[in-house]
Amino acid sequence: MAGELPAEMIAIRCHGHGPPEVLQPVRVPVPRPGPGELLIEVASAGVNRPDILQRQGGYPPPPGVTDVPGLEIAGRVVARGPGASRFREGDLVCALVAGGGYAQYCVVPEQQALPLPPGVPVEVAGGVPETFFTVWTNVFERGRLAAGETFLVHGGSSGIGVTAIQLAKAFGATVFTTVGNAEKAVACRRLGAELAILYREEDFVAAVKKATGGRGVDLILDMVGGDYVARNMEAAAIEGRIVQIAWLKGSTISADFTRLMIKRLTWTGSTLRPRTVEQKGAIARALEARVWPLFAQGRLQVPVHRTFPLERAAEAHALMETSTHIGKILLLTGR
Repeated sequence: MAGELPAEMIAIRCHGHGPPEVLQPVRVPVPRPGPGELLIEVASAGVNRPDILQRQGGYPPPPGVTDVPGLEIAGRVVARGPGASRFREGDLVCALVAGGGYAQYCVVPEQQALPLPPGVPVEVAGGVPETFFTVWTNVFERGRLAAGETFLVHGGSSGIGVTAIQLAKAFGATVFTTVGNAEKAVACRRLGAELAILYREEDFVAAVKKATGGRGVDLILDMVGGDYVARNMEAAAIEGRIVQIAWLKGSTISADFTRLMIKRLTWTGSTLRPRTVEQKGAIARALEARVWPLFAQGRLQVPVHRTFPLERAAEAHALMETSTHIGKILLLTGR
């Protein structure tokens, strides 16, 4: 089937670093899959905060990875490299990628590809991998969230947030979240949050302490950083865990870390993009075994805020930067 592929495709590239307008469609050669890789004809691609950081010059792709942004896709397998044997041409898959998702075709390590989640159309499934891989590895593997525990996720209406709320609820945790307005609070409660805290109007530390009878929460997933670091330590329970995955308010902080010792807290963090194919493949297999059945049971959904044609990626970035969205923003190729 590789011989039937076009020579060129439309992809989105950053013409310098700066505002959303630096994202422009260009014509580039269609990539070819190498050993253990699949070539996917992309139907949908998720837009994520790391894409914005890359556009701004703060999150370059790993060595050897294309400079075309995009960390998650869904589409149809159209070619296979040597050794790629699980999927066949014509199969519909979604996949985590280290780059290249904002394009009509994308090369994917087969280990990082998954069948579409049951019940999720290919036009939506491009918004699944990045958030589900991130939440699974950070909340359940690093954070060790267990049934019966309390869990606080900041930014509950973000792609990460809506995923974390649903998964934590599905696995038996009591979920709290912080949100920016009442509309987002309603959406998060519908997804399973017991408490949605309007962070502009109330102190989340006091709110979670009140909700837990003064105990604090067992696990916090934070993408804010800055002054939230000290406040997270205050909000955490004895022996609590805090997992850091981003720094929207800055990674240079000044805080009194005495509580870290007194409460015997664990504060950890991780990034996903630089991990090896084997490590990402292990997360994919865990998702397929533990999470995909929840889709089949109708217990998970992929809230989509808005879709844009691929060529209008700049508009998608501009929308994400307003932080008004609830759920995922997707690019569609229309193919």
